Amino acid sequence: MPAVESIIAGFLLVAILASIISRRINVPYTQFLVILGVILATFSVSSLIGIDFINNLVGGGYFVALVLPPLVFEAMISLRSTELRSVIRPALALATIGVIVATVVGGSLLYLLAGIPIGTAFLFAALIAPTDTATVIEIFRRVKVPSRLSTLMSTEAALNDATGIVVFSVILASVTASQPSIFGAGASFVYLLGGGAVVGLFVGFGAELLSSLVDDPISETLLTVITVYGSYAFASYLGLSGLVAVAVAGLYFGNLTMRTTVKESTRGLVRSFWQTIVFVANTVAFLFIGLSTDVLQIIAGAVAILVAFLAVSIGRAATVYSILSFFSRTAERIPGSWRNVAMLGGMRGALSIVLVASIPQGVPARDTIVTMVLGVAFLSITLQGPLLFRYAGSRFPDKQATSEKEARARTGALMLEITELRELRKRGQISPEDFAARMAGEEQEIARLAREVRAKSQTEVVLRSRWRGFLALFKRRKKRSTRDRPLGPPPPPDGGATG
Repeated sequence: MPAVESIIAGFLLVAILASIISRRINVPYTQFLVILGVILATFSVSSLIGIDFINNLVGGGYFVALVLPPLVFEAMISLRSTELRSVIRPALALATIGVIVATVVGGSLLYLLAGIPIGTAFLFAALIAPTDTATVIEIFRRVKVPSRLSTLMSTEAALNDATGIVVFSVILASVTASQPSIFGAGASFVYLLGGGAVVGLFVGFGAELLSSLVDDPISETLLTVITVYGSYAFASYLGLSGLVAVAVAGLYFGNLTMRTTVKESTRGLVRSFWQTIVFVANTVAFLFIGLSTDVLQIIAGAVAILVAFLAVSIGRAATVYSILSFFSRTAERIPGSWRNVAMLGGMRGALSIVLVASIPQGVPARDTIVTMVLGVAFLSITLQGPLLFRYAGSRFPDKQATSEKEARARTGALMLEITELRELRKRGQISPEDFAARMAGEEQEIARLAREVRAKSQTEVVLRSRWRGFLALFKRRKKRSTRDRPLGPPPPPDGGATG
């Protein structure tokens, strides 16, 4: 196994290159990472980024604890309480009843139509039913959809792990010849979900009190790290849902602490810090999915994987369209296009892979379940992801998008307007307040357009500038050597003069 510094350097290099290439070829970053992980796993190159190290993290149960909490926290601090209140009921229904419905429908289809043993069918359906937090949050970070719809999907993904764990544990106990209790399962679910929410509130309130005593940006940012992993660790120690605790703590921090005790100048630093952490966490999650995918294993189990993917899709459709159609008759008002996005957005990924790793070796057909989980996770991202991007792009077009040519033309026009504003200000034909307001608006528009200019042009500018600098340096050295060279022949050595 390579040294830790080699793993970190290789991993970060892969992350940066994947981000650049995915934007160049217009492929979603997450999908490209999964495919890249599959390619790396096929060759020995995967050892450079520590595939054994990542597998040890998953096997030890550290993957969920390290990677998923930052994703949930960053998504929750960006949610507004007004948007959450408008979708909390359908989100909770999808996260609870929806997981149960998807498990029943998916397991029944696999048992009745595919002939898969009933224990294997329902155990697979239970661990694949919850939508994966990392996948869903990353997809809806990049897809242009209404913020209320993104809030609905992110909240469902953050809360449905409690239901999924309870249902999975009950079915696993049945398969391993234990005697599960329905009443005990219900009490366990309330304990996991409700207790996790209480811990999140407790930690969130404690973080707010500490934030009132902190006045420097670094300590404030460090406090958010303590909030994330402190709420997860505390809830997990009590046997509660750590992700639910992190979600509630994030909502508390984003809607109360950020507005009351965090300085305005520090808020941008906190958000930038967590955006960086989320980028790294997402890279780990999706690269792990690709690295965990054995192409030969998927080819060998292609029939079972396709049948499983079909059953999972039907289960998701039964969940989404029934629950959201019900709420569309109430005050929530969920349009049909939103239901289609929710259907396509029901991704499966790292969470299911982590759950399947916890199945004991003695469980019947364990290898079949592992193969189906890896295959369905791979198909979910590589098929549903592009479909979601295409559908969302057609239904919710990004009106702010601007081509490079249009952006340059608009930027030139804005520069002329700024010049005219400055002339008006010199002649006293505009007040200082109006001048400052209009200049601020023009500068914001220029900054937005500059961000939309393709990185390719920036790369060309950098290369052209460095090449010109090199040529100028070379010419200066050439001129200096020419100037310092003596014009005549060298003087004769001492004693060498002729009489």
